[in-house]
Amino acid sequence: MASVRPLPEPALEMGIPALADALSDRAPVAVITGAGVSTGSGIPDYRDHNGVWKRGSPMQLKEFTESPSGRQRYWARSLVGWRTVETARPNAAHRSIAALESAGLVGALITQNVDGLHQAAGSREVLDLHGRLDQVECLDCGRVIPRRHHQHQLESANPGWVDAATTAYHTPDGDAELTGVDYRDFVVPGCEACGGMLKPAVVFFGETVPATRVEQAFAAVERCGALWIVGSSLMVWSGYRFVRAAAAAGTPVYVLGLGVTRGDAEAQGRVTQDCAAGLAAIQSALGQRV
Repeated sequence: MASVRPLPEPALEMGIPALADALSDRAPVAVITGAGVSTGSGIPDYRDHNGVWKRGSPMQLKEFTESPSGRQRYWARSLVGWRTVETARPNAAHRSIAALESAGLVGALITQNVDGLHQAAGSREVLDLHGRLDQVECLDCGRVIPRRHHQHQLESANPGWVDAATTAYHTPDGDAELTGVDYRDFVVPGCEACGGMLKPAVVFFGETVPATRVEQAFAAVERCGALWIVGSSLMVWSGYRFVRAAAAAGTPVYVLGLGVTRGDAEAQGRVTQDCAAGLAAIQSALGQRV
């Protein structure tokens, strides 16, 4: 993915009533969500409020596909870390967005998250820009299987692996930092249909978002009255490009979240607040209008 440019000055801070009015006047609005929406469900995020990595960079596509040891390390950590995503449940932020969709304020929802929690909360018009972690695809034959099934394969091929990891520190997207293990001992099952390489059905860093998804997202932004960024730093181009497109078309951009974003220069205003609290306040300010 493209390197980030220096961060712009923060967007003009606005109050909840002003943001509620702006969104209501432009409804339905398109929404882009990021990790800040899911942290309340116990899923860690990648960056701090200044957009800086909290830990080492995640697995790159090139390493996953070209390095057997890289795949061993990825799936070994994922076997443990997947449980964080599998057991996560929608939080108040997810539920508020679903309610705002039902009320007609929110139209298309483009999420950079891969946890499926927007759908679990009841949102209907969701575009999973970076894919879904609950699915696993074969890079050779294209077969797609549920992650739950692959989890059973991993556990069967590596009995006692979880117990061997003396310390597990859970990190974003179903990953976990482990100690007390030797990744060289980990067995990575292949595709049951063709023996090919299995990969989670998500867009890795260094990988391109499928063109069809990008086109769908651009179309959603083109037909919206405003673009609302909720809980995303927009540090990767895959999400930031839609802000650039909206701004170029004269479509207002608004931000809700705790940290700075790469799109602050394009935004008409922002509310710096926790996603769940900010969304609840928006609902309350809109009152009968939604």
